[in-house]
Amino acid sequence: MTDEAAPTPASSGTTRRRLVRSTVFFAAATAVSRVLGLLRESVAAYYFGTAGLVNAFTVAFQIPNLVRAFVADAALSGAFVPVFSELLEKGERKRAWRVASTMFWLVLLGLTGITALFVVIAPYVLRLFGSPGGDEELAVGLARVLFPIVTLLGVTGIVVGILNAYDHFSVPALSPVLWNAAIIVGLVIGVPWTDTRSAGLYVYAGSIVAGTLLQLLLPVPWLRGRDGRLHLALDWRDPAVRRIFRLMLPVTLSLGLINVNAVIGILFASRLIDPELAPTAIDRAFRLYMLPQGMFSVAVTVVLFPLLSRLAARGEEAAFGRAIESGIRQIGFLLIPAAVVSAVLAEPIVRIVYERGANGPAETQVVAGALAAFSLGLVFNGWMLLLTRAFFSLQSNWAPTLVALGNLAVNAILNVAFYRLGVWGLPLATAVANICGAVALLVALRPRLRQGMDERATASALLRIVVASAGVAGASFGVWYAIDGAVGRTFLAQALSVTTGLAAGALVFVALCRFLRVDELSALRHLRRQRAGDA
Repeated sequence: MTDEAAPTPASSGTTRRRLVRSTVFFAAATAVSRVLGLLRESVAAYYFGTAGLVNAFTVAFQIPNLVRAFVADAALSGAFVPVFSELLEKGERKRAWRVASTMFWLVLLGLTGITALFVVIAPYVLRLFGSPGGDEELAVGLARVLFPIVTLLGVTGIVVGILNAYDHFSVPALSPVLWNAAIIVGLVIGVPWTDTRSAGLYVYAGSIVAGTLLQLLLPVPWLRGRDGRLHLALDWRDPAVRRIFRLMLPVTLSLGLINVNAVIGILFASRLIDPELAPTAIDRAFRLYMLPQGMFSVAVTVVLFPLLSRLAARGEEAAFGRAIESGIRQIGFLLIPAAVVSAVLAEPIVRIVYERGANGPAETQVVAGALAAFSLGLVFNGWMLLLTRAFFSLQSNWAPTLVALGNLAVNAILNVAFYRLGVWGLPLATAVANICGAVALLVALRPRLRQGMDERATASALLRIVVASAGVAGASFGVWYAIDGAVGRTFLAQALSVTTGLAAGALVFVALCRFLRVDELSALRHLRRQRAGDA
């Protein structure tokens, strides 16, 4: 017997305009947190630079971050949301919330135990990386301070998963703002009071833990007023709970293996290139690379995932295919020009964000090379995020897991081949592996998309976006280069030249998209007119 009728998450089929509307809101919210994230990285670069002991922090953070990827956060949400959404779709509200409560407590207890284990074995794990930053003991101590984020992010994954199942994205998108703000405050207030750089890095690690706790607490009040509430429950015998854990294994492997690629890259950087520069240079470039990724592809994926789960639960294959097609085109429309800009303006972008304090021009060139290499795989990484979630929504999770395993092998082989190129060779390996992974996922999912996806129209749209993005490259670099030569390299001068170059690129992109009749631009223009009419 099901529960009586009550409000459930928004259900009707997807349209491109609705996707655009939700994505724009989520992207705007995420943009705030990403800008603060760049400010956080800029402050950290000011205090700690890119070379030296900060590389011990970079490596130390990789281990809890990898464990988090395997057993917490997105891995949990990826398995939890489809099952929770399906129960709501069937009207089983009380059971859905009992399952959510059970998962909350099982995750809290389980991840606390895992955190305690890794705190004990941290010295043995960090030993694999040699002596990052020239101080292995410091790396071990920092990793131990950082490990509690695994537990905090695990329970955050359940809370955010519930809200996303109800199509509530705003607070989860804004909670990273609080996370970044807490870290910035911790750095600005705490680091000047320390006597050594090592002590300052411990302040950095403690600020991250405090910010992660705040990130958990912020969305909790928005659980009120739903169909139920989180309560003490350990109903692990419920078939839905067991199904979540069965789904978690391939989800965990799929998402976790992506992070294993990053850790392997850091391992190569620390062991084979330069342990006192390469790990942090790659990490700094990766943070910039993730700015458009987080604003755009993550926005599209988060907005679509609950809807895809509901469409899959109803068996609406045509609507499912149309939703995937719309997501692919939206990600291409947003990330192809972003990748072009990241490549051609890599050095001035890095200079603006990082070149101050302990961070000098030599470090800027290394980070910029890594950023340009990462940019090659930007849109493909976005498509991988979407296609992986598409499989999760179908509760067919082993296909992306096998692709992730293959991607891991390809990335490792390319790391061996490309590390001799220098620091930028490792990001290049990641970019090429992303291209291979995206193609493999699309081929594997293609049989499920035939009813709703127009492949020729999608290919035509993406080709037109590529042509428009070529105009972005010429306009943004040309305008930046002209102004840069005239005004010089001070911070304000670079801010002027880069901002003007970006504005010129955006105008050219819009003009070319209008000329080439790119539908995604029309959807954005419709949304702007609709908001103007609502005002």
